[in-house]
Amino acid sequence: MPPLRLIAVFMLVPLAAMASAQEPEKLPPPAKRVIDFAKDVQPLLQTHCVDCHGPDDANGGLRWDVRANALKGGLSGPAIAAGNSAASRLILAVSGLDDDTRMPPEGDLLTADEVGILRAWIDQGAVWPDELAGVAVDEAEHWSFQPVVRPSLPQVRGQALVQNAVDHFILAKLEAAELSLSPPAERATLLRRLKLDLLGLPPTPEELAAFVADNRPDAYERVVESYLASPHYGERWARHWLDVVRFAESHGFEMNQTRPNAWPYRDYVIEAFNRDTPYERFIAEQLAGDRFDDDRATGYLVAGAWDQVKSPDIGLTLQQRADELHD
Repeated sequence: MPPLRLIAVFMLVPLAAMASAQEPEKLPPPAKRVIDFAKDVQPLLQTHCVDCHGPDDANGGLRWDVRANALKGGLSGPAIAAGNSAASRLILAVSGLDDDTRMPPEGDLLTADEVGILRAWIDQGAVWPDELAGVAVDEAEHWSFQPVVRPSLPQVRGQALVQNAVDHFILAKLEAAELSLSPPAERATLLRRLKLDLLGLPPTPEELAAFVADNRPDAYERVVESYLASPHYGERWARHWLDVVRFAESHGFEMNQTRPNAWPYRDYVIEAFNRDTPYERFIAEQLAGDRFDDDRATGYLVAGAWDQVKSPDIGLTLQQRADELHD
């Protein structure tokens, strides 16, 4: 099922609007018998719903494989109004009376009898037995939504080798695997690794000679700071962001003509990295650069591919535009 259309059904169409478009009398009638969730309802949900609303792909924030998530509903609210199937978003969608809101959006619709089973189940209280409830999933508990916590430093035997906090974690893993640190790199090798990592460039012969001859205890820290202060630092690391947002200096597709005015956004990203712009500010500027006195930042909004070849078929042209915006 196309995820954008799926999300549109469950997120963008208010329940009141759906109900007004599909009067209850037009819906298939509820089944006139007691419904057993395990025998009657769960197989329907598994067959028609779980592929797009399950553990692998919970479109619209809605899942039909776990009771707590199903009864809670998706991002736009509950899909079931227990005791009132005619007002339930699920029934209004699976009835198929409106092509723009039908579920599933493609393929075979549920039969009138199957819709009737779901209606009767909801009208009878949407009973979902505990033994079939599944494991509740709270997306807010995912590790990526948790606040950053500084972990305690693991104890290591080679304490004399520790030069900073990160070394505790490296040594702990090595010692657990009965491995030891590699010998220190030669100064020339160390500098090559450092500059290639931070700036994407090899050191010049003059830089190598100066670093090898520098006997100050903070010689390495000094060269690190000098590379971080280099304008090449932003050029190196901006490339990663520009790849993420699909930035290009040509339109792509078969014509792939150049964009003579794409470079201001590229330069903005480079400067943002060199200024060490806070991430929140960096994102806000790209969505509303005109309000942050940097119009270049809003180049993000038009940085992706653009298909210049349009079709006489309005449907295909609209699909191309949707693909561009999605990209």
